[in-house]
Amino acid sequence: MKQGDDQHGGPTRPTVSDARLASVLDTAVDGILVIEEQGKILVYNKACESLFGYAPEEALGQNVQLIMPSDYASAHDRYLDNYVGTGERKIIGIGREVRARHKDGTEFPVELSVGEARTPDGRQFIGIIRDLRSRKEAERRFNELQADLVHIARVSAMDEMGAALAHELNQPLTAIMLYLQAATRSITRAVQGATLPVETFRQVLEKAVHEAERAGAIISRMRHFVEKREPQRREVEINAIVDEALELVMLGQRNPPRVVRRYSRGLPKALVDAVQIQQIVVNLLRNAVEALKGRELPAITIETRKDGEHLEVVVEDNGPGLPPTAVPTIFKAFSTSKRTGMGLGLSISRTIAQNHAGDLTVDPGGDGRGARFVLQLPIIAAPDNGSADEDAG
Repeated sequence: MKQGDDQHGGPTRPTVSDARLASVLDTAVDGILVIEEQGKILVYNKACESLFGYAPEEALGQNVQLIMPSDYASAHDRYLDNYVGTGERKIIGIGREVRARHKDGTEFPVELSVGEARTPDGRQFIGIIRDLRSRKEAERRFNELQADLVHIARVSAMDEMGAALAHELNQPLTAIMLYLQAATRSITRAVQGATLPVETFRQVLEKAVHEAERAGAIISRMRHFVEKREPQRREVEINAIVDEALELVMLGQRNPPRVVRRYSRGLPKALVDAVQIQQIVVNLLRNAVEALKGRELPAITIETRKDGEHLEVVVEDNGPGLPPTAVPTIFKAFSTSKRTGMGLGLSISRTIAQNHAGDLTVDPGGDGRGARFVLQLPIIAAPDNGSADEDAG
């Protein structure tokens, strides 16, 4: 007996269950497909028409490859045959993100969930297809806005450090001016008949070049830190990132705190955006410097280490610690105890860490202990055995 005929060979009337199923199929927001073992489309709901552009009469009876990109289509029948023959699942019972193809040839992302049903007509597979284009566009826009906010926070940090950076740049520029004035005087005397002290003249010019290179390095470091660009993750040495951040923060500090470096050697590399991770360390160091203002014998300890499956950067100061009222909101946006600043530093720092599958936590200290921040980043390579190297600077 074929489906749709009764025992006497005449067409059957739709049952309540049939009508209910048809209503579900027609009103479902997601595409619903049913195929048989050879991949032929048996059910194709209205949402599928919107998704793929094919009318039901164009799709029903066709192989499901009709709506697949060519690289998927070529392997699909083989997957079906393999599953039917061995029972080994590739996607059956598992939801995953794949690409689909519209009638006009364009490809787009979808979420596909596949189930299996054993029927009197043989094994059938039910696919539920959700269009991901709106979600992907929202994610893309969110990532753009987040990247803009991260960039703004870096610019804000440089703005707050403006006076110190100006002071730091003023030193080599002043030295260049003095050296060049001395060189000019030597040339003037030589023109008037005096002997030109060639070796002294050469040394003066070399010193001027050195100071110019120093000023150029400062500007280059600042420009690299604040420039707007797409995130670029690569394998990096975490100790090098910490050192660069430390140099940036200590630029122009008139009475810098003592810095103790405790860097573990032989650490595995981290797959990160180096500038963003440097941004976190800069924020932590600047906060530590701020907390130590007016303290006797101010000191900051920076430690790098491996802890299980993570690399850790620990920044600790010997200041008064964080007040209890500040702890609940310390990682919230626009929360700050500084006289200047937007209150975005720690909030964005934690966001960056979590976007790298890591985290940023704090021990607030107090009772004679300073605050202690721990940045965690996932390890991407097997570690080398090494020992800690302690250097007071």
